Amino acid sequence: MKLSILDQAPISETQTAGMALKQSMELAKAGESLGYTRYWIAEHHDLPGLACSAPEVLLGYIGANTETIRIGCGAVLLPHYKPYKVAEVYNTLATLFPGRIDLGIGRAPGGSAEVTSALSDNFLQQVFQMPTSVKELLHFLDQDFLPEHKYANVRAAPVPTISPKPWLLGTSKKSAILAAEYGMAYAFGLFMSDNDGRMIIDTYRDHFKPKKVGDRAEIILTVSIICAETIEKAEEIALSSLVWKIQTEKGEGKEGVPSINAAKEYSLTEQDRQSIAKMKKNMIIGDPGQVREQIMGLREKYVFDELMIISITHDHEDRVNSYRLLAKEMRI
Repeated sequence: MKLSILDQAPISETQTAGMALKQSMELAKAGESLGYTRYWIAEHHDLPGLACSAPEVLLGYIGANTETIRIGCGAVLLPHYKPYKVAEVYNTLATLFPGRIDLGIGRAPGGSAEVTSALSDNFLQQVFQMPTSVKELLHFLDQDFLPEHKYANVRAAPVPTISPKPWLLGTSKKSAILAAEYGMAYAFGLFMSDNDGRMIIDTYRDHFKPKKVGDRAEIILTVSIICAETIEKAEEIALSSLVWKIQTEKGEGKEGVPSINAAKEYSLTEQDRQSIAKMKKNMIIGDPGQVREQIMGLREKYVFDELMIISITHDHEDRVNSYRLLAKEMRI
């Protein structure tokens, strides 16, 4: 089974953003040495505890410090941008790092209403135009506008030898159908969805239309996993990120992901405990054997090609160790 990494560049309460970004690079290097297929960095804006507002910048840094692992954004929030500029940026990365660049595309705002307004005008209108924007972006990447099209002679330079591989990220039937209609690979975010993932993935597979001979439906399932040597240690490590999410919802998470001790000392209300129990339903937390068993259960249920793992911890070594234990247990 192929395993990959999704990173959000989390900032721990004892860190600076600069330290968190350096650790993202170190995570990508560790993933490469452990045999992970790809490393993606998410795009978020002005969210407490996350340092990933400019993935395209971080990818240049990570690409220069790795050699083989595929790297990309998961995802570029396309309604904020013109497709041409996105194509230029990722063509540049693909020119620098041939055969290694993925371009994940999403439509979420990635921040508050105020942030959305600061980033772009008419965001909701651009969300409605998402199918058109995705189509235009694909044409820029493939350089295959019809001769009569207004952009037929416009190149998203530099044009790389190997184009970025486009992926559509989503959690809904609508995103699955759009990916299928355009012959794109699809990444389903199980870690942030309560929707019927099996139905959505089946919809993508059933509607898939290859762009050229040999193309097939490709599916990544993204899951939140914390793995440690023992179940008790994994639960303890996971508590930091769970409490941080509770704090963030209350507007208290600006200092970043708390330490294990701070998380234990945080005064949880009954509503907080219910929220944590709900979040844990979309996570896998345990020792290597237990995690493997649950992963194989997911594979049987969802029938995916690749598992992408997001792990948020206070301590960077706990995060790397989680990926290390998974790589060993899954024999990637």
